[in-house]
Amino acid sequence: MPPSSSKYSERAAELRELLNKANHAYYVLDSPLMEDAVYDCLYRELLDLETKLPNLRTPDSPSQRLGGKPVARFTNTIHRIPLLSLDNAFNFEELKAWFKRINKIILEHKPHNKYIKVVGELKIDGNALALSYANGLLIRAATRGDGAEGEDITSNARTISSIPLRLHLKNPPSWLEVRGEAFLPNKNFHAINSQREEKGESLFANPRNACAGTLRQLDPQIVASRQLDFMAYTVHFPEDWRAHKNDPNKPVGQWEALQWLRVAGFKINPNAELLSDTKAVETFCNHWEHDRRSLPYATDGVVIKINTFALQSLTGVTQKAPRWAIALKFPAEEAPSQLIRLTYQVGRTGAITPVAEFKPITLAGTSVSRATLHNANRLETLDLHSGDTIVVRKAGEIIPEVLRVLKELRPKNTKRLELPIYCPECNSKLTKANDEAATRCINSSCPAILRGGLRHWVSKGSMNVDGLGVKLIEQLVAKNLVKSIADLYTLDVSLLSTLERMGNKSAENLVAALDNSKKKAWYKQLYGLGIHHIGEGNAKTLARAFPNIAELENTACKTPEEITEIYGIGEEISQSLTAWFTTPSNQQLIADLKHIGFSFEASSVGKATKESDGNKQISLAKGYSFVLTGTMSSLSRNEATDLIEQAGGKVKSSVTSNTTFLVAGEKAGSKLRKAKELGIKIIDEAELIKICLPQESIANL
Repeated sequence: MPPSSSKYSERAAELRELLNKANHAYYVLDSPLMEDAVYDCLYRELLDLETKLPNLRTPDSPSQRLGGKPVARFTNTIHRIPLLSLDNAFNFEELKAWFKRINKIILEHKPHNKYIKVVGELKIDGNALALSYANGLLIRAATRGDGAEGEDITSNARTISSIPLRLHLKNPPSWLEVRGEAFLPNKNFHAINSQREEKGESLFANPRNACAGTLRQLDPQIVASRQLDFMAYTVHFPEDWRAHKNDPNKPVGQWEALQWLRVAGFKINPNAELLSDTKAVETFCNHWEHDRRSLPYATDGVVIKINTFALQSLTGVTQKAPRWAIALKFPAEEAPSQLIRLTYQVGRTGAITPVAEFKPITLAGTSVSRATLHNANRLETLDLHSGDTIVVRKAGEIIPEVLRVLKELRPKNTKRLELPIYCPECNSKLTKANDEAATRCINSSCPAILRGGLRHWVSKGSMNVDGLGVKLIEQLVAKNLVKSIADLYTLDVSLLSTLERMGNKSAENLVAALDNSKKKAWYKQLYGLGIHHIGEGNAKTLARAFPNIAELENTACKTPEEITEIYGIGEEISQSLTAWFTTPSNQQLIADLKHIGFSFEASSVGKATKESDGNKQISLAKGYSFVLTGTMSSLSRNEATDLIEQAGGKVKSSVTSNTTFLVAGEKAGSKLRKAKELGIKIIDEAELIKICLPQESIANL
């Protein structure tokens, strides 16, 4: 294969273009262009070409997102244009004062400007990056640093799929500076912390810290595995390019700049708005102060910017911040309380988690009196003593966490609190592996481990068994009625109705719900088993690669290296699967569940989504994205999500311009208003079923 062969060069260029378009559609537009299997095939072809002919490998090749070799350290780089900070307002009165100051400056020069249009954007709680492009090609990515100088993290930024390696422009400027926010989506943050907790590693306090720590990893492959995201919010052009008055695409304001960035291939925040008066600004701020909890990422405020660049230049900058922009910060949610006691939870993996119980305080509108400390490392770091005064906040406004101890208020002669030596549930001696921070109970018969496994199996992400809550599970385990997951399916109405708070009707409903759970999708069955490191996403990936549990088990036990070849699945997961499948009690559990009626195969996803030849799955909703709002009459939220995903569609948490359908039930909220504003098609439950199920299946419902 001669290196000069134009045939291979042309094919490599064609593959790069196809794959880059597919990446942009998937990660930025949220509208996939091709099946995963097709993408994987094209990607492998490109890798083969680049391996055989290294001169075909270009900086904008998708292969360059994999992450190169670890670096010894980061070098500093000077920003072409300084990254200024933003002044803050902490309430709307301070924001009005900013408007007054800005108006005064502008009216001195332009007396006819009675009101200034502004752009409202969400302030994502991430890490600012400066991206430098030369003739459309990404050449450098740097952290904010001190604003004048930052660290060069180009190799890490290349792993972020929403950062284009080459701009989607035919005639890009000679250079371009794009500013934006790298962030870790909430879902990824919780998944990473779950993995770290299982390994006994210290947990990240919040998505921002996790993102910052990830960006400064010396190994780009670790960065790639954490799947950071990026949204652009500012662009700087060369003066000679901006001076081209005949260029129809030249942005003249912030709002146009955002649209320009979108066309150039960047993801921009879909919730930005062009606001015409202070009333609109107040409405925008109030809306997101309350609705931010529905977003898939953390945000700590909104940013208000004067729209037109000319007026921005007129107002100028101070030594550290532009006068034409301000951040309205959402109120912090943290408060002090006094520790009452330290208790200990035993998780389904046997990990011991200390729990601080303290005098009730109100955070984010709810009463809080307990917070987990995650593991022994966190307990040691806090140096917690009995009777301490602690500061508590809600991490991501959801999970209470102990931030710090006010040691100056510590009572005299108090005892330092430490982890127990014996399991608080079964009194077995606890162990701690050398390579883990977690202290564990390794007694497989421990009631706490059994309860945790049962709770996971019946949870919404797994079997979604209504009526089988924590209290009932505790009863079943305490009375020795259930010793494994399979035992749940031996329960009958007569036995259940004798338990506390269980009438005959509730017992009938629970038995029916358990029976219905046998029809759940194959990936949900796999996820429900609670195998270490197998989250919902990994379970879906494995279920696509292996049509049934027999093939997965055979591969895990005989050729585990084949599992690591699956995109997104690493050696850690492969080893976990091998360990799980070679444990006799787990083999017995699968046999028992199969005997009960669980298929553990792809056919359980639903025969209605199969073609008549039984070989290919129909993607009835492929390429469609759905947002659910309100209450539906016959489908629960999880059932609707299953239906959409089984038909090849995607369910998103917020309405954007890329949303295909908003599925509106009764008491639909702000998402319905947003969909109407954006012109998104609104459908009801009946229309959703028509879209996601073949007609012959609907006739059989």
